[in-house]
Amino acid sequence: MPDMAVFVRVVERGSFSGAARDLGMTPSAVSRQVARLERAMGARLLERTTRQLRLSECGEQAFCRCRDMVAAAQAAMDMAQVSMEKPQGLIRISMPKAFGRHMVQPLVPSFLARYPEVQLHVLITDQQVDPVGDNFDLVIRITDSPAQTLAARPLMQVRQILCATPAYLAERGTPREPIELVQHDCIHLGEHPGDSLWTFHRGAESAEVPIRGRYITNHSEMRLDGVLHHLGIGSVSHFVARPFLQSGRIVQVLPDWELEVAYRGMAWVMYPPKRQLAPKFRAFIDHLVAGLAPERGEGSTPRPVLAQPGAPALA
Repeated sequence: MPDMAVFVRVVERGSFSGAARDLGMTPSAVSRQVARLERAMGARLLERTTRQLRLSECGEQAFCRCRDMVAAAQAAMDMAQVSMEKPQGLIRISMPKAFGRHMVQPLVPSFLARYPEVQLHVLITDQQVDPVGDNFDLVIRITDSPAQTLAARPLMQVRQILCATPAYLAERGTPREPIELVQHDCIHLGEHPGDSLWTFHRGAESAEVPIRGRYITNHSEMRLDGVLHHLGIGSVSHFVARPFLQSGRIVQVLPDWELEVAYRGMAWVMYPPKRQLAPKFRAFIDHLVAGLAPERGEGSTPRPVLAQPGAPALA
């Protein structure tokens, strides 16, 4: 390709010296590259005289094709340059169901309005996705142990709380200690056998309580719906329960105790470590960080990018 580009420039300028000035080369170096192209093609491309250069019949055909190839290569370079200058193109991201619905979705319209050349493909799943093997650009995971092979940036802390309706508590009583939950109907995930054993922490204290109930579901909004229909005390993500707590339709149970169940910890946006993060990815990550800043109790200034051990920091 370099020899073809030199050949095209020689024809366009009509001389080796003119092409050499444009390319920052010596006339002899330009001549050698054209000669190398001629040897590779097995034909003379230029008829050289003391006064001028003239394309041979084969050279005329070669020039048209070489010019098109050089133009296509330049267009590809220009396109790549533009893609690294402004956010554009497709972003594929995976995230947990409740977090995506309640925390990310409200931020999507403003992001797409701000960046009209970006397309967003969101996969909602509570299954762990491999960004490389499953062909995702970004993944959001809720964990206290982010993958060391991925670069990561913290978004917000996710807590699971216990809640019930005032009517349920008026009828069944309000637990003051975790052990009192054994007397209640408890709505839990039921994905694993250990989900029926709730673990609590309060400072140096801890407690494990076997729980039971007539309604079990691994969908957070369905657990909340069960709570709203007075079916028991349910574990719900704090951001799912918040509007109903604020309205007084439900109240938090055992607020002084930290419930240690699945889907709690720091929410991270993760991505394969790369030398340079494309603007579309950086823009979306910054948008999430800024939009979720109130959840971290801080202003909207994005935190610096973090990287896990073994993954390079990204500027």
